[in-house]
Amino acid sequence: MPETASSTSPDHPALHGHAPPKINKVTADDIAASLKAGFSDFLTRPVMSGFFGLFYAVFGVLFVWCLIWLEMLWMILPAAVGFPLVAPFAAAGLYEMSRRMQTGESFGWSDILAVMANQRNREMGWMAFVTLFIFWVWAYQIRLWLAIILQNSSFSDFDGFLNVVFFTSEGWTFLAVGTVVGALLSAVLFAVTVVAMPMLLDRDTNFVSAMITSIRVVKENPVVMLGWAAIISVTMLVSLVPAFLGLIVALPILGHTTWHLYRRAVSPVEG
Repeated sequence: MPETASSTSPDHPALHGHAPPKINKVTADDIAASLKAGFSDFLTRPVMSGFFGLFYAVFGVLFVWCLIWLEMLWMILPAAVGFPLVAPFAAAGLYEMSRRMQTGESFGWSDILAVMANQRNREMGWMAFVTLFIFWVWAYQIRLWLAIILQNSSFSDFDGFLNVVFFTSEGWTFLAVGTVVGALLSAVLFAVTVVAMPMLLDRDTNFVSAMITSIRVVKENPVVMLGWAAIISVTMLVSLVPAFLGLIVALPILGHTTWHLYRRAVSPVEG
C-alpha cells in the first residue's frame, strides 16, 4: 500500500538524501491496464471527475475569448495546440481521487478540494511554475517565428491567418519550424512531469527529485512512454475540436490513468 501524502516537514527523510525510488519497467500492457483503471475511476465518480474536466474546458474557452478580445487572433491556433501542456497540473485533484479509490478511502468534495488547497504549502506550486513557464516559452517562440517568417504576410482576421499559414510557402515554413520547436518543448515538459505531479501529491519529496524521477521513468521506458505521450497528445487535441467540450471526459480519464501508470512505473515507498 502506498504511503499517503502528509504535511511536509523540514526533517522528513525524503528531503535529506534518501535513495531515489526504484523505477520499474513498464510495457504496453501497463498502459492498457492503466487506461482501464482510469476509465473505471471515471465511471465510479463521473460527476466529480467531470468537474475537473469542465473547469479546464471553461478555462480554455475563456482563454480563447481573451485572445479575441485582445485582437491576438494569430495566437488562437498556437494556443489551442499548446494548451494541453498545462493539463498535468490541472489533474491534481484527479490523482488524489484515484489514490483514495485505490486504497479504499472514502472521500467527498471537501476532502479532495482540501488536499488540492494544501498543495500550496508543499512543492506542487514550484511544479506549476515549471509547467506554466514552458507554456509561456511555447507562446513566445510562436510569436518569434511569426515575426521572423511571416513578417511580409498580412492578415486582418483569423480566416486570413489560416489562409496564410496553410496556403503559402511562408506559412508552411512557419508550421514546420513551429512544430519542431513545439515538439521539443512538449517532450521536455512531458519528461519532467509525466510522473512528477502524482508523485508530489503521493509523497513528501521536493519538486526537483520528482522531476528527476520522472526523467528516469522516461529514460528507462522510452518507447512505451513515447506511446503514452502520443495517446495523450492525440486525445487532448481531438478533445479541443468541439469547443473544448471533449475535455470534460478526456481530461479526467487521462488524469486517473496517469495516477495508475505512476503507481506501476515507480515502486512504493519501502517501510
